[in-house]
Formats: sequence, structure tokens, C-alpha cells
Amino acid sequence: MQKIDEILSQAYLWRKEKKSVAIATVVSTWGSSPRPVGSQMVVSEKLEILGSVSGGCIESSVIAEAQEIIKTGKPKLLKFGVSNSEAWEVGLTCGGKVEVYVEKIGEND
Repeated sequence: MQKIDEILSQAYLWRKEKKSVAIATVVSTWGSSPRPVGSQMVVSEKLEILGSVSGGCIESSVIAEAQEIIKTGKPKLLKFGVSNSEAWEVGLTCGGKVEVYVEKIGEND
């Protein structure tokens, strides 16, 4: 797993290159979850990605939401768990729950 400072440094570099960026942060977990609270993933408008919020099982869904959040600028709390049909679709079958907060960082230049 990438270190948080490495993820934030990469986000800074992408912003310096005038790319729009969103950051996803695990804010809550329950039961068996792939990554602990505080885990982060940064996504650029060009689909450059660094970090992880789930070890792969919900990443594609988080990346798709990040792209939308980059466009709208509106943050979103994503919730995944075994009772959530989308979680089964994206592969979160570990029996736990995870909440991921996704927000755009920086301004459009």
C-alpha cells in the first residue's frame, strides 16, 4: 500500500500539471474490510491512479465516481457492504462494510 504522503505528493504534482484530481479516503469500516480507515487513492482526470481503498474489489466503482466528481465538483460518500447489491457486483464479498469519501481537490485552472 502506498504511503499517504506519496499519494498526496502525486496529487500535488498532477495539480501542478493543471490536471483535475479527486481523492478517495476510507472513512469507515465494519467487520472484514480490505483496507483500514485512512487508506487513500488519488485519481486524475486522465485516469492516472495511485493508492488503494480496497485492494481491488471496489476500485473500479470508486474510480468511476471520482471521474464524475472531478466533473461536478460535488463530493460523495460511497457505501459498500454485502447487503448492497452493487457491492456484490464489484466483488466486495468479504462480509464487511466500507465507506469511502471522494472529493475533488484544488481548483480548475
